[in-house]
Amino acid sequence: MEHPILARIQRETFTPLGWFSPTDMGETKQVILIGNAGPEMFRRFARSGAPTMDEWTRVVVEALAEDLSAKALFPFDKPALPFLSWARLAGAGHTSPLGLNIHATYGLWHAYRAALLFPVEFDLPRISAGAHPCEACVGKPCLGACPVQAFDGSTYNVAVCGAHIKSAAGDDCMDNGCLARRACPVGQKFAYSKPQAQFHMRAFRELR
Repeated sequence: MEHPILARIQRETFTPLGWFSPTDMGETKQVILIGNAGPEMFRRFARSGAPTMDEWTRVVVEALAEDLSAKALFPFDKPALPFLSWARLAGAGHTSPLGLNIHATYGLWHAYRAALLFPVEFDLPRISAGAHPCEACVGKPCLGACPVQAFDGSTYNVAVCGAHIKSAAGDDCMDNGCLARRACPVGQKFAYSKPQAQFHMRAFRELR
């Protein structure tokens, strides 16, 4: 039977991506990482009419945290918080050759939206990230798919990528999502819909 805390998070259209019991976070006894995986969270955000996803996320998750007697932290907070390090502790995936977190189920098609910090530890099932899917991936198609070779398996050339998506040559990435990300075979059934891909690509381009 699913734990009621996890079920409550899912009712808010967020996905529990992993959890861990910290030893160095003061009174916090349990951390649950939540995010989007699949279409439901984005659909809810799109219906809301909120100006930005970060603002919408903060409002919705802080209300959820209050309801659960938890504290919410966000990856867009400043200074930046170690969400990828927390993901390793939470058994929530591995680092892919693109530098993105790759989840055994969701592949590259997920993102962390918040961490919920609880003053008590719940009886949650133990989870494991499992074997690194990229280590057994033949040919690493994600690395060969980028038309401007922005990825080399260890570094990401943000400037080259940014220039590409601002040009006519980058229309495919802008219309359908990053070609390198789309080339990954893991978790394809969770790939972003076209409207979601376009939303994230526009947001990314505005930052460049």
